[in-house]
Amino acid sequence: MYSIGLDFGTNSVRCVIVELESGEIVCESVANYPSGIDGVIIDDKNPHLARQNPSDWLICLEKVVKNAIKKGRKLKSFSEDKIVGIGVDTTGSTPLPVDENLTPLSFYDEFKNNPNAMAWLWKDHTSSDEAEEITELARKTRPHYLRKIGGVYSSEWFFSKLLHLARTDRKVFEKMATFIEFADYIPAVLCGIKNPKKVKRSICAAGHKALYHKEWGGLPDNEFLGNLDPLFKNIREKLYDEAYSAGKVAGYLCEEWAKKLKIPEKIPVSVGGFDAHFGAVGAGIKEGVLVKVIGTSTCDMMISKKVTDVPGVCGIFPDSIVPGYLGIEAGQSAVGDIFYWFVKRFMPDFVQNPYQYLMKKASKIKPGQTGLLCLDWHNGNRSILVDQKLTGLILGFTLNTKPEEVFRCLIEATGFGARRIIEQIEKYGVKIKEIIATGGIPEKNPLLMQIYSDIFGKEIKISDVPQTCATGAAIFGAIAGKYFKNVKVAQEKICKFKKFKYTPDFKNKKIYDKLYSLYKNLHDAFGTKNYRKSLYHVMKELLKIKDEVSFQ
Repeated sequence: MYSIGLDFGTNSVRCVIVELESGEIVCESVANYPSGIDGVIIDDKNPHLARQNPSDWLICLEKVVKNAIKKGRKLKSFSEDKIVGIGVDTTGSTPLPVDENLTPLSFYDEFKNNPNAMAWLWKDHTSSDEAEEITELARKTRPHYLRKIGGVYSSEWFFSKLLHLARTDRKVFEKMATFIEFADYIPAVLCGIKNPKKVKRSICAAGHKALYHKEWGGLPDNEFLGNLDPLFKNIREKLYDEAYSAGKVAGYLCEEWAKKLKIPEKIPVSVGGFDAHFGAVGAGIKEGVLVKVIGTSTCDMMISKKVTDVPGVCGIFPDSIVPGYLGIEAGQSAVGDIFYWFVKRFMPDFVQNPYQYLMKKASKIKPGQTGLLCLDWHNGNRSILVDQKLTGLILGFTLNTKPEEVFRCLIEATGFGARRIIEQIEKYGVKIKEIIATGGIPEKNPLLMQIYSDIFGKEIKISDVPQTCATGAAIFGAIAGKYFKNVKVAQEKICKFKKFKYTPDFKNKKIYDKLYSLYKNLHDAFGTKNYRKSLYHVMKELLKIKDEVSFQ
């Protein structure tokens, strides 16, 4: 028997078909979004804007599934009749304004070139002012809302985007029947659901991005929302009252999409969720394990039966990763994006394979030898400061600084940012016994993984499951199809790890401990309001460390 997993990322859609008895991925397919730049609609005048064309999702959905099925037919054991379920994960929070028939407003002629009628991609930060307003009002009137999200509401999330839409484009706001998450829209489309009220919304999306919690009856109350802006007075009528965990049945594959995909109709489709959460499941998350999903950004995922609220950690919600457990989510707004930015902006065109070139050069540099220190906030800070108005910084330049030194410094900065999150989680009583890394970067970048292990002082295992996000989606598809009883049983069949591990070099760790102490000085000085200590020592210490390392 087989399950289909669909992973809708920032730039492309991936489909896997998993043979459930062996746990092997037997087919996979990828399709890149055709619109914008690598699938992202941007605005040269506004660097904070990042939107997506929902027609890309549907075009690529059809393409990847048909291609995967075509590959499957070459296998003797495969048959479309053996597909027990479909699971879907997406980026998030990536909400979309739709009409009363669940049609995206960007499909209307009057809105087709209007970015506000498109999907508001997770890394759209145009609503940073609205996020601050939500945080401030909650602090004054609903402090319990903030305790579940680390104390600060983000511009990457649902209500800040919706409020910004209401204020900046009344036509789109008033025309929409609901604002629906990408993760809820795709399962609804597959099931032929046309009524927004009949869509089963994901608790993963609702809890981590939309202030949903059963403790206060679901979404924020009408009084709170109305106090944000009169435009929000009756907004809950356009939203939802209940959210569901992945593995629950969102509906069944409709005739229209069964014909498009050339598979049988009435296959169970799981309630959706976010890519990083499903990636954690596909990578083998369990209690005591931190899963780092490392790509353009990173998400740090854990589960626990009982945990206190953790300041600066962007979400702790029941059933949001694995049903029956509290899901803990933190992360960094940019990691791979930082390296991509540096290569695209600063490497000359005549350098072939610039990543390979920089990796080779950077691997010959000792920890501390660059004399550089960087803050990894090129796309804001998701955790622990939760502030999208923070920006990147590199300290320690001289007239001898080389590109490979900057590149290594950027890698180290993302490692320091990750360590800050690890220490915060452990400080509040969640013991991290094991780290598993997954995503494109752990597969391709051994230098980064070794630097991370040295900075953390912890061993890092690498998932040996290709496309862990799509595989996690396939797991939930199989649970919806009643093949697996629960996530644990599915993981025992499917989750595997590479034979090699990254273990810390404690000689390097001693140097990184010194650099990390300086990183924290910069982190607190530029990221918090009340830091009053002098930074006079930072440049001097960097030079001292550089000299010590260089002459060893």
